[in-house]
Amino acid sequence: MVRVSGLASGMDIDEIVKSMMQAERVPLDKLTQKKQYSEWQRDDYRTVNTALSELDKLISDGVGKQSSFIKKTVTVSNPNAIGIKNINSTTDFAGTIEVQNLAVAATMKNHTSLSLDSKAKLLAEGEAEKEIYIQAIDKNGELGEKKKLIITAEDTLDSLISKINSNTDVTAFYDKQSGQMSFTAKNTGDIANKAEINLTGDFFTGTLMMDADNTTKNGTSGINATLTYNGLEITRSSNVINLNGAEFTLKGKTEGPVTFSSKADVDTILDTVTQFVNKYNEIIKKIQDKTSESKYRSYTPLTTEQKKAMTEDEVKLWEEKAKSGTLKNDSTLKNLLTTMRSSLYTSVSSMTGTNTLSKLGITTTSNYLEGGKLTIDEDKLRAAISEDPNAIYKLFMAEGKSTDKSSQGLARRLRADIQSSMKVITEKAGKAGYVNNMFTIGKSVNGLDTRISTFEAKLVKLETRYYNQFTAMEKAISKANSQSSSLSQYFS
Repeated sequence: MVRVSGLASGMDIDEIVKSMMQAERVPLDKLTQKKQYSEWQRDDYRTVNTALSELDKLISDGVGKQSSFIKKTVTVSNPNAIGIKNINSTTDFAGTIEVQNLAVAATMKNHTSLSLDSKAKLLAEGEAEKEIYIQAIDKNGELGEKKKLIITAEDTLDSLISKINSNTDVTAFYDKQSGQMSFTAKNTGDIANKAEINLTGDFFTGTLMMDADNTTKNGTSGINATLTYNGLEITRSSNVINLNGAEFTLKGKTEGPVTFSSKADVDTILDTVTQFVNKYNEIIKKIQDKTSESKYRSYTPLTTEQKKAMTEDEVKLWEEKAKSGTLKNDSTLKNLLTTMRSSLYTSVSSMTGTNTLSKLGITTTSNYLEGGKLTIDEDKLRAAISEDPNAIYKLFMAEGKSTDKSSQGLARRLRADIQSSMKVITEKAGKAGYVNNMFTIGKSVNGLDTRISTFEAKLVKLETRYYNQFTAMEKAISKANSQSSSLSQYFS
């Protein structure tokens, strides 16, 4: 748009209109500032929710899992012959084990040496494809599912071996120098009166010169592991055996019995509990800091024009104060602090003995200003872990009654508190992936955007009207000047 600027009047029309518009823009600036503040508040809510989610996951993966409290250190008199680790035994175990035989996998090989190029095509020219089947012993010591493979026109011996090794329960190997091919069952053990490897398809017998199974002179049968466990003779198809919640890995025959015993892995369990306490304290401090943060009402969000007039450091310092206090005295967060403290400090009514945190040596600090921060008496906690680590798990995760919160474990209560508050915060501030119309603050921002757009359109019209009025004035002055000049010439 071409505008006439003060040619007749000598006035700086642009500056005058700009000054007039600055006053008119004040309501728009306030709307923009309100939108910016809402977005800061939304982001602060989401930061708190992220921290709560981290605590919830830490509980779920730590004190909320029984496996965290059944970790054990196992002592074995001959670790070269037997490896032992706890899987799910909640009590300590001990005893003797003697290995007579290790489990061995079945094998078979071709009965005639081959002269195959491992990279040459397997099928004759014009032959489309062939189906072959391999069946072998599974990890349970039984004959497994028959696996179907298709040999295509593009397959070489190398690619077929890759298919076999990837998709069946056998491992294939070809030694080009000797022309020998072998199949070995991936799982050890003997199937009584049956073959452990079965091959179906004339490709095996005709091209690879293999027998139909491993029961011929070109094969060897699998062997089961035999051992004596606490005086009881046992046979298994695998060298990895689960007994009474512990996993025994047989590495070799033993000369006489091997003794073993377990006890709680105090250091690892202590670390799990300590991580929970530290994370809880971190969340308590974060929420306390945000809800008690000072609010500087005179430090409103800066407008674009205000930022232009300030240095980068000045903008940064200003916005630190402007962003402060977005969650001051927030009722959802303050209520969460109260419920979390209650959940952790109230005894578990469904339990006796270890039914409070204080029984573990975990208590609140003496400084009430820290909002219930926890502290650990490590010696007392170590003693409790050594005595009965499973009792600590029950303290945290006792199921109790759904209608009686006091009967539930401490961590179970805490997770319910966290998830309830996270839901409220999400309804208010949304989360990543949410669009504005899915949460309260977002809807408010959408409303402000609409008002801002409407007001900006109004200002454009107003600015145009001002310029039109000044243009009319300029034309009038110009016309008057022209008439005055004409009269002057006439009278002269």
